[in-house]
Amino acid sequence: MSNTTNLNELIKRRTDIESGGGEKDNQKDPSNLVARERISLLLDGYSFVEIGAFISNRSTNFNMTTESTPADGVVTGYGTIEGRLVYVYSQDNTVLSGALGEMHAKKISHIYDLALKMGAPIIGLVDSAGMRLQESTDALQGFGELFLKQTLASGVVPQITAVLGNCGGGTTFIPSLSDFTFMINKGARLYVNSPNALDSKAATFDTVASSKFHSEASGLVDFVFDNENDLLQRIRQLVDILPSNNLEESPLVECTDDLNRVDSEFNNLDLTNGFDAVSVITKIADNHLFIPVKENFATSMVTGFIRLNGNTVGVVANQTLDGDGSITSDGSDKGTKFISICDAFNIPIVTFTDVVGFKATVEEESKGISKSVSKMLYAFANATVPKVNVLVNRGYGSAYIAMNSKHIGADFVYAWPSAKVGMMEASSAVKIIYAKEIKESNDINAILNEKTAEYEALQESPYAAASRGYIDDIIEPGATRKRIIATLEMLLSKRESRPDKKHGTVL
Repeated sequence: MSNTTNLNELIKRRTDIESGGGEKDNQKDPSNLVARERISLLLDGYSFVEIGAFISNRSTNFNMTTESTPADGVVTGYGTIEGRLVYVYSQDNTVLSGALGEMHAKKISHIYDLALKMGAPIIGLVDSAGMRLQESTDALQGFGELFLKQTLASGVVPQITAVLGNCGGGTTFIPSLSDFTFMINKGARLYVNSPNALDSKAATFDTVASSKFHSEASGLVDFVFDNENDLLQRIRQLVDILPSNNLEESPLVECTDDLNRVDSEFNNLDLTNGFDAVSVITKIADNHLFIPVKENFATSMVTGFIRLNGNTVGVVANQTLDGDGSITSDGSDKGTKFISICDAFNIPIVTFTDVVGFKATVEEESKGISKSVSKMLYAFANATVPKVNVLVNRGYGSAYIAMNSKHIGADFVYAWPSAKVGMMEASSAVKIIYAKEIKESNDINAILNEKTAEYEALQESPYAAASRGYIDDIIEPGATRKRIIATLEMLLSKRESRPDKKHGTVL
């Protein structure tokens, strides 16, 4: 055969592979993108290099020899996002509905190996019917191998998964083992058991498998978008602020915002009914850019990323504008995972604290709120990245301790002048401490007011805590941005070790 003939055959074979399977015309929504289109939108233009395009299934059971499986139903390779190396796989639902088989899994596992060697993020675009039944134990082995690779990569390179179609059965472990999960509103399903197998006849895909359910109730999904283009652009934005691996720092960009910008409106905030954490965080951030994580889940706890002086910073805050300042089980779990991700990838943590206690309901006790809060406390205490806490309003009891307090290892604690810190709210404490005097008093209101004012001055004032070294400085609220930036700059070279051990057991 001549070189021309060989080249023509290569071009034909590659064209056939890139055309995908025969199921494209049968998609429920023809507007949905297919695997290669998704990769093109995700990566920098013309940067994608495919790996393993000619791999196909090798099973001969159940007439699989007659099935055409271009690229075995998954497109794998590497490219760049804003010039930085990333690895990507995109399941092709036009090939056996994207079902995962032996070679399909091996392709994904191979790019995991490469990503670990090179220290680069991995992005998975999931659109799969689940396990390929025709391949049985080979498919099971493929699943297991992939889960092992994800486990090894956890905390080493960022793992981002987007659910863009079906994601059922064992496939659901892929996003659950990832650091961040994205999901499209329309046409995407995420479930372990099909609704018709559940013990409730009212269960449907809309009630237990939708993006709304998993972003608001289960907390499995971090980001939800109405269309794939916006979703893929947010993945690009997220990758841009994360480090490529656990040995690197986050990308430093030139700060075009004023480092000494003062937000004077903070000086006049009425915190009687709590504070709007999202508003405060956004105003403090470089160019007012805040990327919330799990925005719709456990809304009493806010987590997300900002930049300060061009550096990536993770933020955890109590959202008390529409709440009572109580920590919940779900809020603690949300905070725990976010803190762990920040610590794994060398991202400093800043907290904004306004907390009065724990949610007092039978449901919370049934969930084991003490365990959830303990895990968050452990995550804060165990983190070795720079940690700064700003006591914005209230800090009461062990709930305050758990919110990145000085007592569990915060490097620097600031307080606003109006902040209150202590075991409990002053009037409640007075009723316990002075119970006898109150009972014997002829003017209960007078003694309550007197003793409450005395307690506030002696125990609840931020100046009292500062005099004992529990608060490092009391600052003008409007200067919060510049003070945090200066503190993080000081903590830039922080090095802190932990006792030698295999791992902790607080899980």
